[in-house]
Order: sequence, then structure tokens, then C-alpha cells
Amino acid sequence: MVVMKMADFDLWTRKLLMFEETDDIDPSLNGLQVGDMNADITKMVFAVDACMDSFHRALDEKAQAVFVHHGLFWGPALPLVGVLGERVRFLMKNDISLFACHLPLDKHAELGNNARIAEALKLEEIEPFGDFKGRKIGVKGRLGSESDIESLIIRLFGDWDGRIDALRFGPSSIHTIGVISGGGTREVSQAIDEGLDLYITGDSSHNIYHECREAGINVIFAGHYLTEVFGVRAMAEAVAKETDIETVFVDVPTGY
Repeated sequence: MVVMKMADFDLWTRKLLMFEETDDIDPSLNGLQVGDMNADITKMVFAVDACMDSFHRALDEKAQAVFVHHGLFWGPALPLVGVLGERVRFLMKNDISLFACHLPLDKHAELGNNARIAEALKLEEIEPFGDFKGRKIGVKGRLGSESDIESLIIRLFGDWDGRIDALRFGPSSIHTIGVISGGGTREVSQAIDEGLDLYITGDSSHNIYHECREAGINVIFAGHYLTEVFGVRAMAEAVAKETDIETVFVDVPTGY
């Protein structure tokens, strides 16, 4: 078995996901957040969130590292007390490293959350979409054949359940779609400006209801978790294919 150092994984991931493209706009401390750059990595767990459920699953899997989309730190320094302190203490006690990747895993043109949602929808004429601090982090495209909201939800998520909500204020036959995973609620205004039939994001908000109704656009709020599991799964597949690290995806849904 070829052993990979965390430092080598860090360099490989930064290059693959092009961290430098969002370093100046993403305060979430992408990269190794807890652990040792000299650690040997033979098995890695992949999860959406840096939570105790994910960490316990990593311990059960005898993994040396956890890769997450939502890490522990989001810019401002925080004291390592309470829940945050317990999480860090658990990782360090069990020699488990934590590697986080936020905006690079939203934005990436092949492995990103938005790109993989577009792929699942079989969108054509795909272009960057959704300006965030001067960068396009989402995608937009056109369906090969028209569809309705219910069919698109089934195509993406398998079924309709209480976690998924929709505003049906646009055309019943959908052709054009914009996607920004997770917390892209306010960016619906950009989808409206571009005349899209449907906008897909994670989080819902009372604040945009009337804007969407008056503009005549459909919106799917599929939840932060469900829209951001796509990139984590894709990254697990890429690491397994391109390195000697064994990968395991763990599903810890939040319902939001």
C-alpha cells in the first residue's frame, strides 16, 4: 500500500479544486483545520458537515482523516470551548485529521456541487452563473427537453418529501435553470434578471417570496444538505480514483 502524507493530499487537492480562485473571498479556512501535515493517510471519510456524527463514523471506519464541505471555522477566531472544543478534542484524541473545502467545492466546473447538479439534470449549454463577490460560483443551462418541477425533483433527489419546497410562480414547462447550492437564496434576483424559468438552491426564505411571485419564476428549495452532498460524493470518487487513499462517504442528513 502506498501511503500518502496529509501534506501531499493538501497540495493535490488545492491544485485540483483551484483553491487560489476563491482564497480572497472565502473566509472558511479551506484546507487542513485539525491535524498534522505529516500524518499518513490511507483511509478518508467524506461527509458534508464537520459534526460529531461524522467524526464517530470516521472512528468506526478506522479512517485517519475526514473531508468535509462545512468545516469548523468560518473566518473569525473562536475559542475552543463548548461544542467546538469537544469536536476538536475528539479529533485530536483519536488522531483524526479534518480537511475542509467550502467555495472551491461549490464552484468547481466538474466536481462542484453545482456542476454535479447540472449533470444530474442533463443540462446543456452550461455556463457559469451567480455572482458572489465578483466570482461566478453557480451554473446555468438549458434542458434538452422541457420538464416540470416534480419531474426535476425526482430526477435529482429520487422522491418528493418534506425537506423539499418549491415556489411555482413561473412557467409550468421549464427549459432554463440556474443552480447555486446551499445558501444561495438572495441570488434568486440574478436568476430573475437573466429570465430563467427555474432557480434551484438550498435554503428557503420568507424574504424572497413576493419577489419571486411578482417576477414569475419557479424556485426549488431542496435544503442545504441535499444540494451540497453532490460535490462531497464527487470528491470521494475522485480521491479514490486518482490516489491510493481508500474513501468512504457517510450520509448524515440534517433535513435542512
